Amino acid sequence: MATGRTHRPATRSRGIPEATVARLPLYLRALTALSERSVPTVSSEELAAAAGVNSAKLRKDFSYLGSYGTRGVGYDVEYLVYQISRELGLTQDWPVVIVGIGNLGAALANYGGFASRGFRVAALIDADPAMAGKPVAGIPVQHTDELEKIIDENGVSIGVIATPAGAAQPVCDRLVAAGVTSILNFAPTVLTVPDGVDVRKVDLSIELQILAFHEQRKAGEEAEAQAATASAAQEDNGKGPDGDLPAVMPA
Repeated sequence: MATGRTHRPATRSRGIPEATVARLPLYLRALTALSERSVPTVSSEELAAAAGVNSAKLRKDFSYLGSYGTRGVGYDVEYLVYQISRELGLTQDWPVVIVGIGNLGAALANYGGFASRGFRVAALIDADPAMAGKPVAGIPVQHTDELEKIIDENGVSIGVIATPAGAAQPVCDRLVAAGVTSILNFAPTVLTVPDGVDVRKVDLSIELQILAFHEQRKAGEEAEAQAATASAAQEDNGKGPDGDLPAVMPA
């Protein structure tokens, strides 16, 4: 089986836009659910609704893959699963190291979705000597002193950083120097990496703050709507906004 170190996804060389690449996992998740229910074909409208996008955008995205579906039939579910998996590089083995085995790192190690999506947790790494040798999700934790050796022996090209913010950049530098070219960063800090290294940042606090903004806006809109309704009701009763009779009465 091929390893992540020697094979890279072909999306960039094929000219697939980054926005389309970002939506491919959404399509794959929806298609996998259909496949598990033994659904043979799906229309663009049904798949778009399941993935949370509009059907025109879905058809445009699939055109980059060379898939146009069959009029009156739709898309072949199993073929699309294979096609998207191939474009995302999920038809090969991607060994991953997780650095920082605190609560979040341990939760990631225990996540059962990695293996089914083409990723293999090759090693768990932590700076705490007391953690060394302790099994997490059936994998013994190894000390950060072994980082470079682990990456080399397992052909790792993807690293996951789940350390405290202060340790994230030094860990990132070591990962990159050892040959890791893609990093998923859960630490609450921005990482600096050289050209050719991809970083995806997952910051739960930022996502919650964005949700808080939307909740505040919805509450404000609801308050405005209630005020408008109350004002309209007062006018219907023949009174002004302060409850007085109108300044000018009809003759």
